[in-house]
Amino acid sequence: MDINSLFFGLAVTDFAAADSWYTRLFGRAADFVVTPGVEAMWQLSDTAFVYIVVDPEHAGQALVNIAVSDLNAVIAEIVSRGVDPGPFILVGPDGAAGRKAPFTDPDGNSIFIIEITGA
Repeated sequence: MDINSLFFGLAVTDFAAADSWYTRLFGRAADFVVTPGVEAMWQLSDTAFVYIVVDPEHAGQALVNIAVSDLNAVIAEIVSRGVDPGPFILVGPDGAAGRKAPFTDPDGNSIFIIEITGA
């Protein structure tokens, strides 16, 4: 399998509320508005995209992990924009593999910002 890009969709019930929340989480407006008021997309790296789409039947069920190099710096930026994480979670025995900070969007989708430090 030769994968070129990843597009991860998050089902939401209220586009305006989700768009506002993800704009604060990512620190900028969506990079692409696919369908106004229905679907918008943020490009997180050259080949990774996250999008929100109004789909009430499936809203609130997503689990997303976004890996970063400096968890403390990224969390400080996000908190400065008014989005607070839950308590950090250690990954692996005693946190040997890393840490992650959980965020929950208005629909209950779980977004984890994770720093991988070991195996």
